[in-house]
Amino acid sequence: MQREKNSETFMTKLARFIVDKRKAFYLIFIAVFLFSAASVNKVQVNNDITSYLPSETETRRGLTIMDQEFVTLGSANIMVSNITYETAEALSKEIAAVPGVSGVEFDDTEGHYHDAAALFTVSFEGEEQAPETVEALERVELLLDEYDYYPSTTVGRDASASLQKEMTVILAIAAVVIVVVLLFTSKSYLEVPVYLIVFATAAVLNMGTNYWFGTISFITNAIAIVLQLALAIDYAIIFCHRYMEERDNGLDAREADIAALSKAIVEISSSSLTTISGLVALMLMQLRIGFDMGIVLAKGIVISMLCVFLLMPGLLMLFHNAIEKTRHKNLVPHISWLGKGVVKLRFILPPIFLGVLVVGAILSGRCDYVFDANDTDFDNKPAWRIADEKVTEAFGQKNTIAMLVPRGDYDKEGAILRHVEALEPVTQVTGLANIEVEDGRMLTDAMNPRQFAELAGVDVELARLLYQAYGLSVEEYGAIFQEPDEYTVPLLDIFEFLVEQIDKGVVSLDEEQSEKVEDLREQLDMGIEQLRGENWSRLVFVADLPTEGSETYDLLDEIRAIGQTYYGDSVILVGNSTNAFDLSSSFSQDNAKISILTALFVMVILLFTFKSAGLPLLLVLTIQGSIWINFSFPVLQGTNLFFLSYLVVSSIQMGATIDYAIVITNRYLELKTTMERKQAVIEALDQSFPTILTSGSIMAVAGFLIGGISTDATIGSVGLTLGRGTVTSILLVMTVLPQLLLLGDSLIERTAITLNRDRKQRFNRGTMRLDGHIRGHVAGFIDGEFKGVVHGSIDALVESKYQVPQALDEADEEEAESI
Repeated sequence: MQREKNSETFMTKLARFIVDKRKAFYLIFIAVFLFSAASVNKVQVNNDITSYLPSETETRRGLTIMDQEFVTLGSANIMVSNITYETAEALSKEIAAVPGVSGVEFDDTEGHYHDAAALFTVSFEGEEQAPETVEALERVELLLDEYDYYPSTTVGRDASASLQKEMTVILAIAAVVIVVVLLFTSKSYLEVPVYLIVFATAAVLNMGTNYWFGTISFITNAIAIVLQLALAIDYAIIFCHRYMEERDNGLDAREADIAALSKAIVEISSSSLTTISGLVALMLMQLRIGFDMGIVLAKGIVISMLCVFLLMPGLLMLFHNAIEKTRHKNLVPHISWLGKGVVKLRFILPPIFLGVLVVGAILSGRCDYVFDANDTDFDNKPAWRIADEKVTEAFGQKNTIAMLVPRGDYDKEGAILRHVEALEPVTQVTGLANIEVEDGRMLTDAMNPRQFAELAGVDVELARLLYQAYGLSVEEYGAIFQEPDEYTVPLLDIFEFLVEQIDKGVVSLDEEQSEKVEDLREQLDMGIEQLRGENWSRLVFVADLPTEGSETYDLLDEIRAIGQTYYGDSVILVGNSTNAFDLSSSFSQDNAKISILTALFVMVILLFTFKSAGLPLLLVLTIQGSIWINFSFPVLQGTNLFFLSYLVVSSIQMGATIDYAIVITNRYLELKTTMERKQAVIEALDQSFPTILTSGSIMAVAGFLIGGISTDATIGSVGLTLGRGTVTSILLVMTVLPQLLLLGDSLIERTAITLNRDRKQRFNRGTMRLDGHIRGHVAGFIDGEFKGVVHGSIDALVESKYQVPQALDEADEEEAESI
């Protein structure tokens, strides 16, 4: 017995250790599970996709400045349909009186009323996500409850919370589907609880350990658990099927567990490499959300493997009696009929596939990608998006573009505002230089002491003293002491100086003056907070243009050029349109990078797996073909596609569904050594069907559930394309790939390689003595270790300590006959 153990391989020894120390692993997993479960709520979710833009992009630089220096108060465009103008006018006054509302824009122009529809532009006193702002919006909606109204606003919009509710439903349905599929494809009903324990543990461990990263994107947080189950379910199935096979071969539970694990570790580890390679390619995206998704999912794959390797062996031992008692007949049908059909059509389908491949490559290259999730052609729309579209349909686009310029020069800001306002698509411009404080007077207009005294309601003498005091603090106004009435100062600057002196107690006003100054102060504060920062000023433009497109990007160039006329390269544009432009710029690089690297990584792994240069080409060609076909659908349907869906799904589809191709290929290569090639294809399809059915159906259903239930366009489009891509891959792998293997068998054999220099391709006929590894045709096909003499012809890769051919004397021939 001791001698037998010494002869065991490392994998067998490792498997024996894991199985025998299973109680220790139980304790480890319980501790890690509790830690991870406690850490799940500590994971911060980032809802802002723009935060993943490279730091050097214009949008990212602008957003960073705005976050640091400006306040963005809440606002809403609320359309009320089927009302008269008189009713709308009365409503505008009622809305303005709602607590938390700072103002309402409404008049009888086309921009606010036409065709019995009114548009109220409501401004709130608080920031967008402040509780008091959300409450104010709710009060406004309650006021309009009896009307047909559509609020277009980001106030109170918590995409993360609604997405989590949807994903809870999706996960619940997916769990039911997984249980049904596993019951259908299992050999024992009690296998399913083992699967579920392993899946649940792996999911919680992955979610909890996301705490290490501090924050993760809302996309990753939403779909990681579903994709983890879909991507890693193969591992538990492979191990459990191995275990059941060993039990069927007569081994007791412990020895079957050890034997199955020793074989499964190598098989599962190899299988996971293709999936992880696709995720690694995703991590190399310029847009850092790819890294976020890639590393979380890759971590999930590794955690799933560890749960299968370390936890599942113990669970199989724990439940082995119950598993044996609940065995049932095989419910998966045999599909020999499909294999026979595939063989018969081997000269018909491949040429059709190559034609479809070319068409798919061309069509997918023409796919209309969009870079703002709100622009996607997505049917399952949330209420807020329907409201946005209603408002846009009735009153045109409200595309907001912000320009950041160095603070301080009001004349330049005013000139930019006037130039941009003259551009045809621009419907509104806002900046400090065009805020009106009274008829004909702007916030940044220069005023002398008398003009300021009239506006602010203070004495002229006080105004003169104020101007002189101001001159002490501002060097350029030093001459003000001689003739203060002759000098002018921007209203905003001198008013802020007055308020500062009042706050310090230097200036005292009577009750009436204080009330007027306070009213003016309140009026100005909201504008100043939003439009002037410590180092930058913000100019805001609204254009009647879509978020993206050539016309929009041309307008951005025009606006940027106007700003650069006055400020050079110090101008920064920010908005959904600049974000879309930056994303589109990075997309072309990320697209090529992910496609090339994913295919390259997978081909290298397959090269070392199968030791053939031709075989990886056939497998990658099949899956790449399914990817091109998948992304031809939007073109054929006349719809667009969110760019992130392509980047994420193309990498996952290649990395994960290539496993289906590997399963069939492995079976075929193994079977053709013992049977004729056509029969090997038929049998390979039949034997691979349960594995592909289980894994593929779960991934496809998970994708379609996400696409059908989620109202988030980003998540939904990823799910829909993943589900469609999985089905496409399965169809090609089950039909075209076996035909390519059959027709390309000679290519596979002739491109077989090895890293061993002594292993060379041999073409010989006669009598040969061999001692080593041989793979190829020896009046048939052989792949394995061989020691003996061959009489006949050989066309194979040979690794032998003997040189072949070798002449044999009569004694050798007698020896050969006895072997």
